Amino acid sequence: MEPITIVHGGVSVLDRDDVDTDQIIPKQFLKRVERTGFGEFLFYDWAQEPGWDLPRNPILAAGRNFGCGSSREHAPWALQDYGFRAIVAPSFADIFYSNCTKIGVLPVALPEDVVKAIMAEGEAAIDLEAQDVEFAGRNVPFDIDPDVKYRLLNGLDDIGMSLERGEDIDRYEREREREGPVTTAL
Repeated sequence: MEPITIVHGGVSVLDRDDVDTDQIIPKQFLKRVERTGFGEFLFYDWAQEPGWDLPRNPILAAGRNFGCGSSREHAPWALQDYGFRAIVAPSFADIFYSNCTKIGVLPVALPEDVVKAIMAEGEAAIDLEAQDVEFAGRNVPFDIDPDVKYRLLNGLDDIGMSLERGEDIDRYEREREREGPVTTAL
């Protein structure tokens, strides 16, 4: 997973509330076992509508309760595969938020009026270390769990977090070794 420090650039606007994971990536596209290749199906049904335009920018600004619905990991995978590195919205579904942070997509909850202002500006910089969003000459702070921040700054997924504790795991295994027959030998 790529570490995140600052995500800056254009902002794609999806000014809709209660966007669920079925809308983000419809069920018929969940047949892959890889994490890649989902971006082409992002918002598939909406993308068929006349006038649909969702530029591939690093930041997506969306309405409240983004990522509600089922807990499918494919939704953050599709957003990431499309090119989004961060999402700003007034609120997120809990499981969706967690799934984003586990793959290196930064979800940032901001007041609705701030999200609307970012949408209008069309460009922003999100500084994870400073916990600050800069746009239109403004700096707006955001909250993030310290453990999640650490994971994202260091590019650590669940396996990476476990590997950081390699010495502790080895010590645990050594201390709990017991005598007896070997049941794993072939």
